[in-house]
Amino acid sequence: MKKLVLASNNAKKMKELNALLAPLGFEVIAQGALGIPEAEEPHCTFVENALAKARHAAAHSGLPALADDSGLCVAALGGAPGVYSARYAGEPKSDARNNEKLLADLAGQTDRRAHFTCLLVLCRSADDPQPIIAEGEWHGEILGAQRGADGFGYDPLFFVPEFGQTAAELDAETKNRVSHRGRAMQQLIERLPSL
Repeated sequence: MKKLVLASNNAKKMKELNALLAPLGFEVIAQGALGIPEAEEPHCTFVENALAKARHAAAHSGLPALADDSGLCVAALGGAPGVYSARYAGEPKSDARNNEKLLADLAGQTDRRAHFTCLLVLCRSADDPQPIIAEGEWHGEILGAQRGADGFGYDPLFFVPEFGQTAAELDAETKNRVSHRGRAMQQLIERLPSL
């Protein structure tokens, strides 16, 4: 098994990525298990934040590092919450408060279009001059109330018209295949032989 450090301590994200990478012979280790602190995310774009996180984890671990920066972009809010999705309602991070704030900010809006974006960056080393970068988007709309018990983050509010369900109602296999992260992972997997 090839070892890869995940530049995140999000257990649900870790589970999703492990499910996708384990069949390819990769053992994904959370950075926290190696005592690596979380990197700063000072940038205004997903790609810059993901790159900063991957370089940080690779520098501290000496292993190839995979970082994900993802978020929800809502048309009526000019793309917000965007890179601030996890902390939309402030600190400490709270999915419940983020969802409440999103619903409050969309009150009275008829345009409910939204998409999730996922930027994955894989650095072979901290100074990798040509990291692998993959991007995925998942389009849907924001409901007025939460539905479903699975998933995390904004999943209970994110309605996917093609399935007639929210992301929190989809089974894990379907979600892993069609989500923003699943789409970005497929791009990344196609480029993994170069690792």
